[in-house]
Amino acid sequence: MNRRALVTGGSRGIGAAAARRLAAGGADVAIPYYASEEAAQRVAAQCRELGVRAEPIRADVRDGESLLALKDRLEALEMSPDILVHSAGTAFYGLLEDCGEDAWDEIMGVHLKAAYRLTRLFAPGMAWRRWGRIIYMSSIWGVIGASGEAAYAAAKGGLNAFAKSMAKELASSGVTVNAVAPGAIETDMLAGLTEEDRLAICRDIPLGRLGQPDEVADLIRFLTSDEAGYMTGQVLGINGGWSA
Repeated sequence: MNRRALVTGGSRGIGAAAARRLAAGGADVAIPYYASEEAAQRVAAQCRELGVRAEPIRADVRDGESLLALKDRLEALEMSPDILVHSAGTAFYGLLEDCGEDAWDEIMGVHLKAAYRLTRLFAPGMAWRRWGRIIYMSSIWGVIGASGEAAYAAAKGGLNAFAKSMAKELASSGVTVNAVAPGAIETDMLAGLTEEDRLAICRDIPLGRLGQPDEVADLIRFLTSDEAGYMTGQVLGINGGWSA
C-alpha cells in the first residue's frame, strides 16, 4: 500500500533527510515550509526522482489557521497523511534571564504546540484508517536538560511526555507514536560552532564524531514501517553514546 507522509521541517537537516528516506521507501511526501520555498522545492524534486509524489506546501506550524489550511490542501490533493513526522524546529541560546516570554512562546509554539495541533488534525484520520505512524523530533536535551537552552529542553521534554501520552491514547486504533531524541547532529543548528567547540563535543561522544541527518532518518524510516508496529510510546536516543 502506498503511504502518505507529512514531514514538517522537511526543507532542511533531519527533516529533509527523513523526507528522502520515506520517499525511497515508496511514500508520497508533503513538505510544509514557511520561508524556505526554494529548499522545499529542491527536496521535493529529490523525492520525485525516487518515483513518488512530493508536494511542497506553504504553512506556518506556529499558526492554527495555517495548519487547518494545510489539512484542507492535503485533503484536496488526496494526500491525508498516514505518517506524521514533526521535525520543524528553532532554538534560543542564552540564560533564562535573557529568554523573554516572546522567545519562550516561540520555542513552545514551534516544537510543542505545533505537535498538539498537528496530532489533533491528523491522528483522527489515521485512527479511522486503523494505521498510522507519528514521530516527534525531540533531542538529548529534552531527556537530560540543558544549561543555556532551558526553553528548548523544556519543549523537547514536553514532546517526550506528549509522545508517551498519545501512544496510550492511540494504541487501540493502530497508530504508534514515538519520539526520536538525537544528540549532536551535523545540521544548521550546529553550523555556528567554532572548530574548537566541535572538537570538544566530539571528544565527549564515545563514537568520536557528530551524527549525520541520514542516520537519524534511517531510524525514522524504521519507526514508520510495518516492522515497527509493536514499538510505541518510546523516546529513542541516537547520539553516539553521548550523555552530555
